[in-house]
Amino acid sequence: MDKLEKLFAAKLLEVKAVKLQPGQPFTWASGWKSPIYCDNRKTLSYPALRSFVKTELTRLVLENFPEAEAVAGVATGAIAQGALVADLLGKPFAYVRSKPKDHGMENLIEGTLPEGARVVVVEDLISTGGSSLKAVDALRRAGFQVVGMVASFTYGFPVAEEAFREADVRLMTLSNYNAVVAEALRTGYIQESDIEMLSEWRKAPEKW
Repeated sequence: MDKLEKLFAAKLLEVKAVKLQPGQPFTWASGWKSPIYCDNRKTLSYPALRSFVKTELTRLVLENFPEAEAVAGVATGAIAQGALVADLLGKPFAYVRSKPKDHGMENLIEGTLPEGARVVVVEDLISTGGSSLKAVDALRRAGFQVVGMVASFTYGFPVAEEAFREADVRLMTLSNYNAVVAEALRTGYIQESDIEMLSEWRKAPEKW
């Protein structure tokens, strides 16, 4: 576990962007029961943390996808983060909707990117990977080359890891589920007795 993963995990817990409730599970929109809830949009409300996320996501792009010519954010959670990264990089920016608008130009991709550009995708949260890879597919069908994706946080579900492999998309993140659990244990947010259950949930969340 690297220093950045630990540092960002601590920051997420500090501003309550991540909440852990092993004894009182959350219910996700998918219907899954979960001992964790993550809302990275909260990081936008804190100037120092917002700057940290912008800087570190940009560093991930420069170190891993230096060939990127443009940035695309995934709506709605990563629109702001994507725009911040694009601004710091000095690159064109667009965002990808989950579905086309039902009026006007009925756009799926909002904004103008250079034709055939090499694009890095910015996401805020990776769960199953479905919505993130749907955005990748939309960009590819529009003629762009997706060089990779950067995101603030991933749950690290096996189903997501397999989906990214099958889609041939390399993913780099600032932090992850294991780092958050480790930091929560270190600070007393959760107890040692919670660890086994939290580990089992991540392996098969749809069955929990």
